[in-house]
Amino acid sequence: MLSKVISAAVKGIDAYPLEIEVDISRGHLPDIILVGLPDAAVKESISRIRTAFSNANYKFPSQSKLTVNLAPADVKKEGTVYDLPIALGILAASQLINENALKDFAIIGELALDSRVRPIKGVLSMAMLCKEKGIKGIILPKENTAEAAVVDGLEVIGVSNLAQAVGILNRKIDIKPTKIDINEVYRQEGEYDVDFADVKGHEYVKRALMVAAAGGHNVLMIGPPGSGKTMLAKRVPTILPNLALQEALETTRIHSVTGLLPYGQALIITRPFRSPHHTLSEPGLLGGGAFPRPGEISLAHNGVLFLDELPEFHRNLLEGLRQPLEEGTITIGRATTSVSYPSKFMLIAAMNPCPDGNFGDPKRECHCTPYQIQKYRSKISGPLLDRIDIHIEVPSIAYRDLANKTEGTSSAEMRKSVIQAREIQTQRFKNEKILTNSRMNNRQIKKYCKLDDESEALLKQAIDELGLSARAYTRILKVARTISDMENSEHIQVQHISEAIQYRSLDRSHFA
Repeated sequence: MLSKVISAAVKGIDAYPLEIEVDISRGHLPDIILVGLPDAAVKESISRIRTAFSNANYKFPSQSKLTVNLAPADVKKEGTVYDLPIALGILAASQLINENALKDFAIIGELALDSRVRPIKGVLSMAMLCKEKGIKGIILPKENTAEAAVVDGLEVIGVSNLAQAVGILNRKIDIKPTKIDINEVYRQEGEYDVDFADVKGHEYVKRALMVAAAGGHNVLMIGPPGSGKTMLAKRVPTILPNLALQEALETTRIHSVTGLLPYGQALIITRPFRSPHHTLSEPGLLGGGAFPRPGEISLAHNGVLFLDELPEFHRNLLEGLRQPLEEGTITIGRATTSVSYPSKFMLIAAMNPCPDGNFGDPKRECHCTPYQIQKYRSKISGPLLDRIDIHIEVPSIAYRDLANKTEGTSSAEMRKSVIQAREIQTQRFKNEKILTNSRMNNRQIKKYCKLDDESEALLKQAIDELGLSARAYTRILKVARTISDMENSEHIQVQHISEAIQYRSLDRSHFA
């Protein structure tokens, strides 16, 4: 007897359809054959299913020839997502399940030995695929139902054990589909635990971060240890515009395939903040591995990637950031496959001004030689610095600021200016392929960043007298365009250029 079960699997963050064929042949020597390029975890599923059948009082066809095919057969299968559909396929081939009911549902899930159905990764991508393919519903682990129910128009049936799945397909059990109110999810989970109001002093730095958020600019903060760089970086997501539904879906899919989405959570609707340690491996930061999976830059998609102690990161890691910073994606190539992950993030990096951290501090003596300082800073290459628009110095905070009882500017206030500037950019670039000023190319800079004579003269003077590098020219224009947007000014004015120049610390001659 032959049965067919609809299922799905994930490659990268995208799901693809899977058909599981189960054939039970009587009158042959007992044998179990599993084909379709299964990995070790998939091959072990037969042992899990056999024991689950025994504990759920179902008879496993051990005296027959059992053949299971995972189609398409030329794609490598990995993981435990196939346990439940294979088990139901065996029961259908044994005529214990109404096979016609299998046509209406995609089935995914891992089986425990006691026949419980365990949660799996990548459910949101699979649910979106089912909706796209016109499948009526999906039967999956109960813990994954909230995630799948985000997809409108799909019947999401959560089961706790094998017997429930059988009962649903035989119409002996009625479990109502899970429904999710997206607006309610946004209302309950759209708050951040931190706020810029917690930051004492540093109003100048907060202004620079607000400009960065408004234009999508990458930032490098330079300051001594304990000056508050990490505290400031953690609060940047709180001033970014709220995630749109499409952004939330994409962000959730990435976290889901890596197993980082908490079971029972429907969506990630606050912008991610990722802060990897500088000892992280290349696959850990950029993505990869024997079976490629997203790295930290993809987990920061639509959010903030914070790299503290930037010069301590391995040079290869930093150079690997250039493609995603430029294109918003990272491609992982292997001998048999190639996978792309979205990685459109805002980079916030931090570093000390010198190896001992005291260079430029009026209260502490620096013991580093000029050569040591130059060697320390040269760990960050020019091409990487080219992709960082704002360099800002973060000095040690004074006692009077620490003791000040007055709250600083709140994230809500700062976000208003950011959203205003983003709305202007949305209109400006509606016919372009970009969304923010930071993504402008040379043609767009010439079109949208025209200067009057006074502004042109100031910029020329800055380059000639302050020792600003050539790469600083376009960066200053982009940042000045953002500052003018924040002030709702149609044209870039001289004060906008002046402020943008202040955000190029590493390009000034005294910092070279």
